Amino acid sequence: MVTLFGVAALTLLVIPGPSVLYIVTRSVDEGRTAGLASVLGVHIGTSVHVTAAALGLSALLVASSGAFTAVKLAGAAYLIVIGLRRILTHEAPVDAAPRARAPLPRIVAQGAVVNVLNPKTALFFLAFLPQFVDPAKGRVALQVLMLGGIFMALGLCSDGTYALVGSAAGGWLRRRLLRARRQRYVTGGVYVTLGAVAAFSGSARHS
Repeated sequence: MVTLFGVAALTLLVIPGPSVLYIVTRSVDEGRTAGLASVLGVHIGTSVHVTAAALGLSALLVASSGAFTAVKLAGAAYLIVIGLRRILTHEAPVDAAPRARAPLPRIVAQGAVVNVLNPKTALFFLAFLPQFVDPAKGRVALQVLMLGGIFMALGLCSDGTYALVGSAAGGWLRRRLLRARRQRYVTGGVYVTLGAVAAFSGSARHS
């Protein structure tokens, strides 16, 4: 299950979303140092999601194991719905105007805010991560922290790669990542697949 979680997490991480676009834009506009600073900020934001998930899922399990299971199944269904909506929604290309330069502390802080408010990250921790938590294997909070740690480690690697490549590739990579056309099919397909996997793993564990 940990291997499956790692594959799912890495798949979601490499799909360009708000955090990746922030990292790439900073890297292209201001260079490698700014890009890596943005990676640090983004994963400070990730730690907020990990902590919230650990506390929230533990409290939910204490309150009701039935509610815990319901959240897992609802999360799987929500992933599928989000994927279908993503596929069917037509988006206009995002404006690719360069960002103004900023001090590194500000870049880190902005990266944290971007990921705290990132719906893709929130969706992952609320809808998908619970599928891999098994109350029979021990404290839920510790399991969530462990899985969250794996997610963050993978994120540092993937986002760091985006920062390095973005600073080297320049405007070409930036223009490619900011195009919304066709990307929705890939992103939507991934969400639908993850939702199906989540539903299967959740039902199999509790059957």
